[in-house]
This record gives sequence, C-alpha cells and structure tokens, in this order.
Amino acid sequence: MRKQIEGSQAIAAAVQCCRPEVISCYPITPQTHIVETLSAKVKSGELENCEFINVESEFAALSVLIGASAAGARTYTATASQGLLYMAEAVYNASGMGFPIVMTIGNRAIGAPINIWNDHSDSMSMRDAGWVQLYAESNQEAVDLHIQAFRLAESLSLPVMVCVDGFVLTHAFEPVEIPSQAQVDSFLPSFDPVQVLDPENPISMGTMVGPNAFFEVRYLHHEKHLRALERIPTIAREFEKTFGRKAAGLAEGYFHEDAETIFVALGSMNGTIKDFVDLRRARGEKVGCIKLVSYRPFPSEVVRSLADSAQRVICVEKHLAPGTCGVVASEVRHALQHSGKQVQAVIGGIGGRPISLAALDGLWAERNRLDEPHFLGLNWEVIGSVLENQKKIRRSGPVAESVVKTVAEKGGFHGI
Repeated sequence: MRKQIEGSQAIAAAVQCCRPEVISCYPITPQTHIVETLSAKVKSGELENCEFINVESEFAALSVLIGASAAGARTYTATASQGLLYMAEAVYNASGMGFPIVMTIGNRAIGAPINIWNDHSDSMSMRDAGWVQLYAESNQEAVDLHIQAFRLAESLSLPVMVCVDGFVLTHAFEPVEIPSQAQVDSFLPSFDPVQVLDPENPISMGTMVGPNAFFEVRYLHHEKHLRALERIPTIAREFEKTFGRKAAGLAEGYFHEDAETIFVALGSMNGTIKDFVDLRRARGEKVGCIKLVSYRPFPSEVVRSLADSAQRVICVEKHLAPGTCGVVASEVRHALQHSGKQVQAVIGGIGGRPISLAALDGLWAERNRLDEPHFLGLNWEVIGSVLENQKKIRRSGPVAESVVKTVAEKGGFHGI
C-alpha cells in the first residue's frame, strides 16, 4: 500500500510486519518516533505476540535483547549517537555471540559539543564491532532494508544495523510503499535460531576464551561477513521477486558504465549526488556515482566492477576521523589498489551541514586541485580567526563556544 508517511513511522510499519517478539528500546533523538510508534502498536494489540520492554538505558536495551535472542526470540531495537556509544560493550557482545538482532541507527553526530543533526559518526564508531551495516538512501529503501535485514541476520546468525540519516529521512514525509503482512510472511520465514538456551540441554554462551582459541573465534566471525557478501545480493534478488521493487544489494551504480569520474557515498546524500550527475550528464560530462548500501561487509569486488571505467573516484563522506583521511575513502582506495585510479577523500555534511548542489558544483570546479582530504564547505575564515585568537590568548575558553561566537561576529552561517 502506497502511503504518504513519515520515515520513522514507515520503518515501524516494516518492523511490525517482520513480527518481532521482543522490542527493547530507550528513546533518543532522532529515532524516538520509531519506537514510540512500535510501543503504541504493541499496547493496542496491533503488533501481536510481542513484548515491548521499557529500560533505563541503551546499554540495558541491547542487553535485554541479547538475553531474549539467546532464548530464541526475534528481536529489534533502535538508537542513535551517544545512545549507540552507551551500549558499545553490548554491541560487541551481541555480534561476538552471534545473535541476529536488528537495530535501526537514526544517524546523528556525536558530541561534544552537543549536536542532534545528521552525520555518520555514530555508526562509523562501531564499524569494526562485527555488525553488518546497511545504509538507506531513501525512506523506501529504509523500509525494504529492514525486511531484508531480518532475513540476513537470521540466515547467518549475525546482527545487522540499518543506518537511516537522522531528520533527513527519519522525520521526512514522502510516499512509501508499505508491504502487506502476507508479502513479508512469504519472504521472511519464522525465526529458527541457530543457537538457543534450552534447559534440557544446558550450554554456556559468552564464556572466557584464551589466546589458544580467541584468534580462531574472531576469524570465524570475519568469515560470516565474507558469507554476507554472497547472501546480501541473493536476498536482494529474492526481495525483488516477492515485492516487485529493485533492491540495491551491496552497492548500486548510476551512470557508471562510461564515467570518467565517479562519486562514492553512503546514505541520503546519494539523492543529491544523483541530481548533480544528471545535471552534468546533460552538459555531456562523463560523471557517475556508486551508492554503497553495505559498508560492513565492504563490497570491494563490486566497487572495482562499478568503478571500472573511472579515472578518478571521489568519496564524499559524513564522518571525520581526526588525524587521518576519510575512512570510506580508505576502504575504496584499498579496493582499487593497483588500478591506477585516483581516489580522493571529501569530508562534508558534519553535524548536519548541508551537502547541496552548489557545494558539489564548487567541488567539481576544484576537482583537479583538491587537498587530501578535502573539507567540503568548511569556513576557513572562522578556523583561521579562532586559531589566531588561541595564539594570542592562552585561556581562550571552550573551543565550541569560541567558534560559535566567531561565526556570529562574522554574520552567521549562510549555508553553501
């Protein structure tokens, strides 16, 4: 059924159709509307045979689901930003113990300073925690990825994060095809756990492992991710057959076949990049883009194939790794090693800073003389002023407050 609906409510509708048996969440902006909607569905009886557990923290939310999953329940939660950091120990435990939990990340910047707007610093902080990470371009893709995520998680006994850009998608109203319960039931089988606690056959989970076996355990976890590289495209094809909508799988190219320059990005900014590609193609310029859906596992072979024609690859990413270049660009550079292609890291969209067509036009004009990494839309006048002030005044005050004051003195931020 096609509905004009908020992204968070559409995600909640998709999760409902997946028949979770235990949902445990702690609200944090911008994912709160998802769990509020699901809690109302459980309370009203619309979501049947499901226990919604209110907890005192994000750490408790995921800890509850570890126990519920161990007992054989299909489980779901959602979080964002500092909430994800607060559950970090449990994030590693869930993947290390092989529990197929599905979690929505309403992507939001990590402080300090406090910022509730979108970038990818939260999910990127957990990029090596052993969870599959899938990124949605649109709310339709967010709905579709959640349904595929349960299938993937349970087929490999591996937890999955579905990353959805905060506010840009979670709070946006747009037409979305909401699947029927019958469609989802035909695609997603009942949960048949690979490992489950059984009083008749007691086992230990999460026990101490020493140097004699820990390396092998971690490698087997890595091997599950390698299998996910095969499973994700298969599940995407089966999804298309069932629902009649194309699923991107690991990654998706756009005008990439003959492109000399290709942009690579995660999440909703792919929509803006595709608009930019359309405008440049209309001028006869050979530019294309690759939308990464799976960041973990990283689809190196698919990226190599999609970027085959390109001479230059520009990775635009919403995450700043202090002291090094972009992390997505590092992955792409590794995938394309020995290819002779130039790979450029562009950091932008930090803390909700817009990545606009105008910004991409400016980037395109400077593409032959970009710094490494290039900071898209950074106000260098403010940076210079603050640094100069710090040289003059030893106790110049908190950095964040100093930057805000300097921006205000220079007429405010007018966008790019």
